Amino acid sequence: MKDLAQKTADALQSRGLKISTAESCTGGWIARELTSIAGSSSWFDCGFVSYSDKAKQRMLGVDEQLLKAQGAVSEAVVSQMAIGALQNSEADLAVAVCGFAGPYTPSTAEQLTEKPVGTMYFAWAVRGQPVVTCLSYFSGEREEVRKQAVQQALDGIMAYMPK
Repeated sequence: MKDLAQKTADALQSRGLKISTAESCTGGWIARELTSIAGSSSWFDCGFVSYSDKAKQRMLGVDEQLLKAQGAVSEAVVSQMAIGALQNSEADLAVAVCGFAGPYTPSTAEQLTEKPVGTMYFAWAVRGQPVVTCLSYFSGEREEVRKQAVQQALDGIMAYMPK
């Protein structure tokens, strides 16, 4: 993953772009991978770790009614997270992720019947362009699921970064 983070950094640097992250289930891991690279302050603007629904609303402007209607783990919410990351930063592009990393808990068991552990939604937003979203399913224990999500988020940055 370190090689991919470095490639992402090099691509952002060479294009003069800045990025921001909006993370839920990955808890800042995407931002950590990117900022582990020396000189990241020239192309990494900020990261939002919005684990709770209230944080998503407060920090990223995610609509409360949308959260209630579709749940925090949904395409619509992750799209709003990415847009909010752009609106609340000086970044040119943003990546957002939300999902269920597991394991089951009493508070999530009901939700997980429709969206099993490993369900992850991603969004990549570039100023002036439509948001791109993706739904993925990963397997493994909590840390394995989270690591796969970080990998996909970085892959997506490379795929959707303006040329």
